[in-house]
Amino acid sequence: MTTAAKPLMSEKTMEIVKATVPLLQERGVEITTYFYQTMFAEHPELLNIFNHANQKRGRQPQALANSVYAAAANIENLGAIIPVVKQIAHKHRSLGIKAEHYPIVGTYLLRAIKEVVGAPQEILDAWGEAYGVIADIFIQVEAGMYKEAEEQAGGWKEFRGFTVTKKVRESDTIASFYLQPADGGALAAFLPGQYVSVKVEIPGETYTHIRQYSLSDASGKDYYRISVKRETAGAETPDGIVSNYLHDHVKEGDVLPISAPAGDFFLHTESAAPVVLLAGGVGFTPLMSMLNTLAEQKRQVTYVQAALNSKVHAMKEHTAALAAANENVQVYTVYAEPTEADRAAGSFEKEGFLDLAWLQSVASQEADFYFCGPVLFMKHVKAMLEEWGVPAERIHFEFFGPAAAI
Repeated sequence: MTTAAKPLMSEKTMEIVKATVPLLQERGVEITTYFYQTMFAEHPELLNIFNHANQKRGRQPQALANSVYAAAANIENLGAIIPVVKQIAHKHRSLGIKAEHYPIVGTYLLRAIKEVVGAPQEILDAWGEAYGVIADIFIQVEAGMYKEAEEQAGGWKEFRGFTVTKKVRESDTIASFYLQPADGGALAAFLPGQYVSVKVEIPGETYTHIRQYSLSDASGKDYYRISVKRETAGAETPDGIVSNYLHDHVKEGDVLPISAPAGDFFLHTESAAPVVLLAGGVGFTPLMSMLNTLAEQKRQVTYVQAALNSKVHAMKEHTAALAAANENVQVYTVYAEPTEADRAAGSFEKEGFLDLAWLQSVASQEADFYFCGPVLFMKHVKAMLEEWGVPAERIHFEFFGPAAAI
């Protein structure tokens, strides 16, 4: 596929779609919320694929609205949205979304546009034509990803059984699961920062649940490792059903269906610049894979872990040992609410929140910056780096779940 090719749409179609951009900005989430409600009501089998929690907290409708808006705004040059397409396609491939799902989505998206905004047939026809072109781009990109995942050394198609060979409690809220292929076969390599999808069937639940978890160790081992935070009910995490199931019920010897590694957030090894890794809470997981890899490669790296306190600080001993054993590794800890024991032990370098002045004292502006954590943490870090004047090409970040604007 040549992504730079002119889209196969008439000028009239492109004019109509472009003209709907203000409407999508105004009512995009309303349209996509209606879309998901009607589609799941008539195709409940799709609930075996989609994340129910993201539906409840509105993140999935918002993400879809953002994608639709980006497509409409770039309808004359769809090559401009290829980076977004690839990011979404990684998620789709890891979830098992197929070409046959796209006509279903198209049907309900057009119905939502018609019902929510009362769009006339001319607009529906234009969007139907445009959706066909956009869907074909996704289908072709994802087909290539499925092929690559299956044909790589140690690769596989869709989901493969992995045995939990070790389960380790890392903190009060985080546990690591070491996973090896149940079939005894080879294990595909991955890029530091990538994730796998885990599929679980929970007793009493009508549908299967799939979640993405970052691989939290370097590639090249005979296992994959994921480190999972136990989520509790709240505004950001309405159910935490999968994480609680993994913590409470999955034990060593159990087998979990796992996708091949995916994701477009990974360490760029072509650069020789120093690296700064900024982790907020459980956002350490993809960064830990990067840290372990950089330690092995002897590339200069500064790792900063921001956490509430030592009770929820995972892998503190591991990172301290890395720093002690490798001159190229520097590790710093920032506690928002340290315990008295933390203060007595001097187990952190900064109290409170990460700020620019402190970051400038431990890191170089010439570094490549990677960060992950809660959305508010990432907004704060991105704003700091921009204020510092770090070029956009040196700023890399990862969202857990559907991408949001920061």
